[in-house]
Amino acid sequence: MATPPGTVPDTVPEQPAAGPPAMPTEARRRPARGRLAAKDRVTIAAIAEESGLSVATVSKVLNGRPDVAEGTRSRVQQIILQRGYRRRGYRSSAAPPLIDVVFNEFDSPWAVELVRGAIAAAQERGLTVALTSLAEGDERKVWFDHITSRGTRGIILLLSQLTAHQQGELHSRKLPFVVIDPAAEPGPEVASVGATNWAGGLAATRHLIDLGHRRIAFISGPPELLCSRARLDGYRAALETAGLPVEEELLRQGDFYVGGGYEQTTALLALEQPPTAIFAGSDLQALGTIEAAREAGLRVPEQLSVVGFDDLPLSRWASPPLTTIRQPLTEMAALAVRILLESADGGEPSHRRVELATDLVVRESTAPPDR
Repeated sequence: MATPPGTVPDTVPEQPAAGPPAMPTEARRRPARGRLAAKDRVTIAAIAEESGLSVATVSKVLNGRPDVAEGTRSRVQQIILQRGYRRRGYRSSAAPPLIDVVFNEFDSPWAVELVRGAIAAAQERGLTVALTSLAEGDERKVWFDHITSRGTRGIILLLSQLTAHQQGELHSRKLPFVVIDPAAEPGPEVASVGATNWAGGLAATRHLIDLGHRRIAFISGPPELLCSRARLDGYRAALETAGLPVEEELLRQGDFYVGGGYEQTTALLALEQPPTAIFAGSDLQALGTIEAAREAGLRVPEQLSVVGFDDLPLSRWASPPLTTIRQPLTEMAALAVRILLESADGGEPSHRRVELATDLVVRESTAPPDR
């Protein structure tokens, strides 16, 4: 009986036993029933046998049905990941002219620059970009089920970390994905694009040291983010190389937003020996630092030097224009689109993990310390 359109065959049909043995090679390639052999031969029935579940339950997991217990879903996804299951025939030959960009929040110029770069790169290839914010509601319902049900060429995630469950479902649907600035260390199988955050933190701190500053504070971003930790490590390395101590009272945890920079700078300036320079860790935090300095009656850069990170368009319009570390946000997004489409077209991506170079951009917010 013919397979109805839109359904996914579970196994390769058995060949008739009768007849001359004209194709022994094909027979040798056919996996034994119930055995998980090569990755591209794993079947729903074999997954069901290994998990001890029914084919119907496994199919529900693969189709993202909500009526499956979380423990059951996790068990199936673990086997899918281990065995490299790929769902044959899931996507039509005419993939939709659409890619998805998923982000945690869209209230930062950082995210706007990345989205702008992704849209420009997609439009050059005749594609449309759909935007999804995880802050809109339930994570799974908002982006995963919706995106996979309507069809897409692939998914780009900004500053996010996929769970093993999500990775398994994307792999099973043959949906490629690329993470920009991954929140945590990506696995070797995850394609990612980032910037040289450690080198940027090193360059920012060295610039202040070269100007003659010795009490240099650092305001980091959220500690769970890989980029925050890398910038902090670069700051530490610059101080240690210069023979300067890393003073814990000069290390402050921010949130990459203006409010975090303002709050932490206010605390730093209240120290008995306040810093003469602050590496703010992001441009938005640097704006908060400049405002806190203004309220404290300090002139930037004469009495306090400030360095940011990102080189957002607004940084050159700050008062004074901001010295910062440029990370090539639009270029990062364009490269992520290219890698995504290489995978979507059935090829192996030319890059699996890329870090684009950062650069020091010197403007007017830094100067030698006021002696």
